[in-house]
Amino acid sequence: QAIENQLKICGYKSSVDVIALYLARQGLKSIPNLSQFPRLRYLWINNNKIQDLTFLVKNYCLTELYLNNNELTDISGALKHLCSLQILFLHNNELKKLGKTVKELKGMISLQTLNLFQNPLAYDPDYRLYVIYFLPSVQLLDRKLVTQRERESALHLCNPKRAWVMQSIAFGRRVDTSLGTTVGSSRCTQPARRPIMPSGHEFGNNTNKVPFEDPTDAVLVRATTRSLMEFSSADWNKVATCQERRLKNKAEEPLEKLTVQFR
Repeated sequence: QAIENQLKICGYKSSVDVIALYLARQGLKSIPNLSQFPRLRYLWINNNKIQDLTFLVKNYCLTELYLNNNELTDISGALKHLCSLQILFLHNNELKKLGKTVKELKGMISLQTLNLFQNPLAYDPDYRLYVIYFLPSVQLLDRKLVTQRERESALHLCNPKRAWVMQSIAFGRRVDTSLGTTVGSSRCTQPARRPIMPSGHEFGNNTNKVPFEDPTDAVLVRATTRSLMEFSSADWNKVATCQERRLKNKAEEPLEKLTVQFR
């Protein structure tokens, strides 16, 4: 009856033409299947007593869905097919399992605004970072913009191995780890001590070389010795593709290779 009243108010002649449906604050405990509205894009069902979402199984075009202030305890298998969804309000429900809830939303690559606050799952200490990591498309979470620093923290929390790899590939930067310093620390516990070179070391010969007095000096000298790095590149625009070679549309040119060495 609530659906029929809404159709009359909006003046829809055919259910196929319906793109928006407002069913909020109707005291509804359940809703019949909405497959008769295949073009439905905006749906308000907030402030009811809904516990089941199986009625959304055919509404693939939904872009905004307001389910806040209901009695939902689980959304598994009910929303993952809504790949076009951009706004989803689920706050003030009874969702308890953070992993299952986020897993259901992973396929929503267009989801930008998400509300999950005032659910039991939101009391998890890592809740916000967990959601940010597994739902990277979300830009506004619980009415708060997702920052770049939060994305970095989420990466460290949920995938520390990848975070370590990304930090280790810091192009153009070198970390100075001289003696007496700690990596990542802004202060030195002790002033850096200059290593005592063995005799003959500065001349590069092995005839008069005495071992280092302190093993840490040998480690430092080895670490500061720069190895040769070589980078090579080629102009691939001058190389014929497989199709061009087959059709002989492009004359073969010798490959020009540019090599740069750094020490």
